[in-house]
Amino acid sequence: MRFDLHTHHSRCGHAEGEIEDYIRAAIDAGMDVIGISDHSPYFAHAEDHPNPRVAMARSEFAAYVEEVLRLKEKYRGRIEVLLGVESDFFPEFADIYRKAYEPYPFDYIIGSVHFTRGVSIFNKNRWKGLPMERKIEEKVHYYEMIALSAESGMFQILGHIDAMKGNYPEFSEIPAHDAIDEALKTIARCGVAIEVNTSGGTKLCGGWYPSDDILERALYFGVDVTFGSDSHTPRRIAEDWDRVRKRLKEIGFKEWVFFRRKERVAVPL
Repeated sequence: MRFDLHTHHSRCGHAEGEIEDYIRAAIDAGMDVIGISDHSPYFAHAEDHPNPRVAMARSEFAAYVEEVLRLKEKYRGRIEVLLGVESDFFPEFADIYRKAYEPYPFDYIIGSVHFTRGVSIFNKNRWKGLPMERKIEEKVHYYEMIALSAESGMFQILGHIDAMKGNYPEFSEIPAHDAIDEALKTIARCGVAIEVNTSGGTKLCGGWYPSDDILERALYFGVDVTFGSDSHTPRRIAEDWDRVRKRLKEIGFKEWVFFRRKERVAVPL
């Protein structure tokens, strides 16, 4: 069974194409399951649409859900369409986000740490002039945030858990193994999956999220894995799917998972 759980579309302001374009691309790519998971609104912000090039407006959220559910029915029998969302994780606003999601029949929610200490994880300037001690502190804090996101109970999947390397490849060399291991143990204990996200190829790091090293440790700690292209254009649907499957088998994984009505579905590799 072939699936891709991480896709975006025009509502977020930095992706091209409409939801139906991604579904059709998934059919063309031979997918059995396609998850729609655009960026959540900034629910805790006073404005309806504070960052038009980053996330959808709060007032668009219900329409987003309705459109995915309509297309789920339209394409039934051709491809399974899953209702998801990629949610920012802000610990101080977790209850606001949790309440915003409650009315809707999500198949899964991806929790992603996109900001730490108020700065985007993709902002390479955050590292300028920092001594190694401070770099280690920032990396440890990032993985503490990821562990908190797993413990929140809001998410079935955690997004791109080493994406801080995206525009700063040196991130991977900052020593913080204990913090990563503690995060992975927490993720396993909470029964949350991590995604192999192939969008790292669009960033300076040029590779998947997470690294093989993290995947090997995830296997050791019993963490489930899933697949997401993080497509912001329909042509990237299922990108590197076969290569990821092959690599996971080489590492030692026997299965990967997706979620239907928030229930884990295991698929042999």
